Amino acid sequence: MNAKKVNWIFLAMVLLNITLVVLLLVMYPVFQLGIVANLIVSQIIILVPALIGVLAGRENLIEFAGFRKFKISSALMTVLFTFLFMPLVTLINMISMCFVDNAVAAVSGEILDTPFFVIFTLMGILGPMSEELVCRGIVYHGYKRTGTMMQALLLSSMIFALMHMNFNQAAYAFAIGVAMVLLVEATGSIWSSILVHVTFNSQQVCLMYLVDYGEQQLQEAQEALTTDMMILAISVYLVIAAVTTSLAGCVLAWIAKNEKREDNLRAIWKTRKFKKEGKVITVPLLIAIVIVFFVMSLEVLLA
Repeated sequence: MNAKKVNWIFLAMVLLNITLVVLLLVMYPVFQLGIVANLIVSQIIILVPALIGVLAGRENLIEFAGFRKFKISSALMTVLFTFLFMPLVTLINMISMCFVDNAVAAVSGEILDTPFFVIFTLMGILGPMSEELVCRGIVYHGYKRTGTMMQALLLSSMIFALMHMNFNQAAYAFAIGVAMVLLVEATGSIWSSILVHVTFNSQQVCLMYLVDYGEQQLQEAQEALTTDMMILAISVYLVIAAVTTSLAGCVLAWIAKNEKREDNLRAIWKTRKFKKEGKVITVPLLIAIVIVFFVMSLEVLLA
């Protein structure tokens, strides 16, 4: 598995996604997918092209994706890292909401009409596991084989962001992607990024059901939120995020030291200017990026 194959996998994901969306729009009058079916289909779109690519390359999926053990103490600190990183994610989400709608809030009504256990399983556990397998397992390590670690970090995070197919989630997904690649290098295991993703999504699902805001209440709350209130909230979160993100960086350094992988973490920056023979940016990747940006822009215009 190399960068060229990863780029073809991403293009296949994008084309498969668009094909299914068009089919569902055509068949909508007679066949409607609920939120559960949509969540399952979205994971199939991500997993199938990636797994076919790995199998075609005759790779050992477990070894290639980095399913390795790491210390329990590091796992506990990874959970702490997750909560310290959340204010930055919230800040980016709030800034993006100044320009586009909150994608999760738009489907909150359907989510809350579904039993908690079903949504928790799909969004809180299975979804994060499949996305980490693809993005931090297959995509990141595929890019890493061909390009520098910095290129692999940025491109895998970009693909993770664009996979969400909307500007709101893409904004903070990129930051999450960068953080989880750093954790994978700090621990040497994809289990660390899975733990972060599961913790983050599970917490969001639980909060959604605890608050129990329907779509109408969320829309009314957003309409009541004035520009001044949004600027004030962003200013407050900017300070909070600056502090907690700095602490998250300290926790990351501790984890790397605990796993004796400080050099692996430093290598991301040190090798940024190294050149390798293979190209990481190819035509399929560029085509996929153009298509995704067109679809996301079209969604904003139609909204």
